[in-house]
Amino acid sequence: MTSSTPDTLSAILGALSGGLPLLLTQFVACAALLAISVTIYITLTPFQEREMVARGNPAAGMVLGGVILALAIPLAGILATSGRLLDVLVWGVVALVLQLFTLGVVALLLRNLRGMIESGNVAAALTLSAAQIAVALLNAAAMIPT
Repeated sequence: MTSSTPDTLSAILGALSGGLPLLLTQFVACAALLAISVTIYITLTPFQEREMVARGNPAAGMVLGGVILALAIPLAGILATSGRLLDVLVWGVVALVLQLFTLGVVALLLRNLRGMIESGNVAAALTLSAAQIAVALLNAAAMIPT
């Protein structure tokens, strides 16, 4: 062991003791907000995603996976650029509203979207998921603080 090893270890432990509580607080807050947002989303949508996933419907799994990603991307973006929990909360709500709007637009463009998802139409699910992820990426990029 060199003489700098205790200094390095001390610096690492100091960084962890200072940064770990903030990391855990932000992670738990974002995870809770994500869970709440997903719950609200699946409550307000015309699909019964959880039940269809439990029955093995791949289209429902794709829709549910897409919305989880689409709600997480803006949260990650604002957390990386701001780090303030109030910003995360406000922009998390905006992300949820935009995702519900995106669902509405795609449902207008793809007539009988609900029936297609319920019947396991993966092409329809992929279209919805891609639209939601695209909106999430644009949302995350647009909310970078100036």
